[in-house]
Amino acid sequence: MSEGKWRPAAHYVHADGAVVIVPARVAAWLSRHARLDELRAQVRGADAEVDNVLVALAVASATWRTSATGSTHAPEPEVRALSPWMSSTQAADLLGITSRAVRLAIGEERLPAEQVDGRWRITREDVEHYRAGRQAA
Repeated sequence: MSEGKWRPAAHYVHADGAVVIVPARVAAWLSRHARLDELRAQVRGADAEVDNVLVALAVASATWRTSATGSTHAPEPEVRALSPWMSSTQAADLLGITSRAVRLAIGEERLPAEQVDGRWRITREDVEHYRAGRQAA
């Protein structure tokens, strides 16, 4: 398989469908967008296996996030003096595309972003997810 291409869904399914392998980047995406940390807190203690799998996903998520962004925590959706957010121009530079292409991806909801005072703010984590998705295309 060539590097940067996603594997088919069947590649992640093992033991006749009884086991699914979740890559760390996907665990980070699920953690952020499906709010797995909140779910883990809500269901803690209800089922030991579910607890352990949610903890494993959190560990994989933190590992990927650290390697991609330098921090184990997803950024909070607010702008601070030392912001974890990037502008569309900074994201474009990192991705090797134009800032117009970044704004188009935001408009098409392929790249999550927040507009503050008329300027787009994008987390480094979302830029890394977007970059990984583009490599698969």
